[in-house]
Amino acid sequence: MEFVPAEIAGVYLIKPDVLRDSRGFFTETFHQEKYNGVVPYDFVQDNMSFSQRGTVRGLHYQLQQPQGKLVFVLVGEIFDVAVDIRSGSPTFGHWVGFNLSAENHWQLFVPAGFAHGFMVLSETAQVYYKCTDLYCHGDEYGVLWNDPGIGIEWPDSEVVLSDKDKVLPTLESVSKDNLPIYSE
Repeated sequence: MEFVPAEIAGVYLIKPDVLRDSRGFFTETFHQEKYNGVVPYDFVQDNMSFSQRGTVRGLHYQLQQPQGKLVFVLVGEIFDVAVDIRSGSPTFGHWVGFNLSAENHWQLFVPAGFAHGFMVLSETAQVYYKCTDLYCHGDEYGVLWNDPGIGIEWPDSEVVLSDKDKVLPTLESVSKDNLPIYSE
């Protein structure tokens, strides 16, 4: 496995070894000993979503029970984004994005304290992610997916949003009390 540090500390693009032959392929999607050297977290919850082309999910984060996420695609392709929203961070408001697909088998580790979202690029996509903390209803926060202050360069596509995601605030308008705090 190759662990590639992203431009923001703590975020990793992970490129697993894929063994291919005439039958198909085999790859490890998670191996605790290999990941602990780079991603030293315990995963306690797994989630999966299915979405249509153009769907944007995010940018979401949790405050009281922040979740680090290890994201990969089972079917289709997505543009996956992590935004540093940790108050006081030297990279506050910076983002990184990668195309993850069922073909490339890449994964993105998004640490706790980051907003996370993705856009579906294929006809449909099935996205699977492991979380470092349990989901807590009522501890849901988010930032507007196309916040001009962040400036994410989303792929050109007709966008499909949930009603909740349509009305998320810009990062600039979020109270510092509703942002995670940076700590080294």
